[in-house]
Amino acid sequence: MVKQPDGRRQERGQDDRRKKRRIGEQLIEEGIISANQLQEVLKRQSQVGGHLGSLLIEMGFVEIDDLLEYLSSKFQVPAVNLFEKRVEPDVVGLIPMDKLTEYNILPLADDGQVVTLAMTNPQDFSAINEVEFLLGRKVKPVVVPAFMMQVALDHLRSDPSGRIEGEALAELVAIEKGADSPRLVSLLSYLVKSKANDMLICAGAPPSLKMGNKLKRLALPALSPEDCERYAHELMPRQGWGIFSRQMDYGFSAVYKGIGRFRITVYRQRGSVSIAIRPILDNVPSLEQLNLPAWLADYALRPTGLILVCGPAGHGKSTTLAAMVDIINSRRGCNIITLEDPVEYLHKHKKSNICQREIGSDAPTFVDGLRNIFRQAPDVIVIGEMRDRETCRIALQAAGSGHLVLSTAHADSATSVIERIINMFEPHQQALIRTMLSECLLLSLSQRLVPRKNEPGRILALEKLVNSHRLRKFIREGRTHQIRAQLQTGSEDFTSIDIGLANLCRRGRIDFEDGLLFAADEGFYRELVEAGPG
Repeated sequence: MVKQPDGRRQERGQDDRRKKRRIGEQLIEEGIISANQLQEVLKRQSQVGGHLGSLLIEMGFVEIDDLLEYLSSKFQVPAVNLFEKRVEPDVVGLIPMDKLTEYNILPLADDGQVVTLAMTNPQDFSAINEVEFLLGRKVKPVVVPAFMMQVALDHLRSDPSGRIEGEALAELVAIEKGADSPRLVSLLSYLVKSKANDMLICAGAPPSLKMGNKLKRLALPALSPEDCERYAHELMPRQGWGIFSRQMDYGFSAVYKGIGRFRITVYRQRGSVSIAIRPILDNVPSLEQLNLPAWLADYALRPTGLILVCGPAGHGKSTTLAAMVDIINSRRGCNIITLEDPVEYLHKHKKSNICQREIGSDAPTFVDGLRNIFRQAPDVIVIGEMRDRETCRIALQAAGSGHLVLSTAHADSATSVIERIINMFEPHQQALIRTMLSECLLLSLSQRLVPRKNEPGRILALEKLVNSHRLRKFIREGRTHQIRAQLQTGSEDFTSIDIGLANLCRRGRIDFEDGLLFAADEGFYRELVEAGPG
């Protein structure tokens, strides 16, 4: 769009101000506000900026419904509350972003013949004509308040998902009106409605969201160290601050009625408090929802053995574990005991009994929780993470003595996790550990969450290692590194992450470049994608 000369911009600004005053005078004539109220609003506008309609509502002079009724009467078209609308990306994407911004418009619905178009000025016939020419079909204009349109367009410019969630927009407006440091409950509510992965709170920066693999800062002032410490106090349980003061790093879960459950980590950096908050789903997702193969249920229902899930932090390991636990809970009648830091998904008793123990409140450490676990009559043991030598030793002992053990670990691949466990032990113990691992390991999974192509969210790519007879020999003889070299092209007992990524790319589920970022062997991944299906 061609920039206007300074003189034209000034003239347009003056026209806008005259228009706002005329709208205010019309509201007075309609008896919606008084002259004194208009003067207060205009004074407030000169101090803080913003749209007239938004300030009228914020200051309590009008209700949204009154404003919508006035706009509908003024323009003789239906008025729409954007904060009650949900618009999918394929509808928003009908019109280029530059046109949405130029004309202050937003497509709301498309039935194939007529597009419902939200406008701040539904009498802008040049905009209507251009959109009809662009889309090749009729436009039905509706009017929305200017402040709502501004919030929606600002959201689209900062969020690549292209989806409009009315409730989330309304929550953002509430947050932005909350002075320098918004209320904690408002931030948590917005986090849930935005469908972000995490909210990050750090001194010197505004509250930020992780949307997939991208960071989005909220349009708020930077937080002070005092703000962050206050949020930490509000979030923590009563005994939490003492634990945090000793450890400088404290993880826990919290429930906010009417908002949701959250996994929270509080830690210190540069002398101040920082917080990472992750929303937890109420219901455990199914294998299909997670893009996990159906055959995984067969392994989850085995009576004994060890199942490992590895990958970087934030790539869904805990959710995969929860999905397998839910399968066991739904289909087997057994005793399940979990050790988690913190407890994320809350499982109900179904066919099985399930006891969830949280590190810090129900057991001091994973090791302490595992030491007496055999006296608790477990059939299935779930260990949130295998972090140390003693945890690994007890897990292998349990898996080799008639229990099913499920756990996660931080490792790059389904093969490297095996070496990671073995290398935790002293050299003179490693031969025994290799033998134990080769006998009890059922399955090792490595996963990555990759941005979806042309739609919001991420999709899971999987690497699997099934402990078959030949792989058992590789593990026992210390030749784990040879598995990738010999079986990279894929087999029943090993499928590399590169094959999983290439399959997603060839099916149009991810972009080639995004898959390349997560590939273990970039050259092999390229070859697979270029070869096409089959």
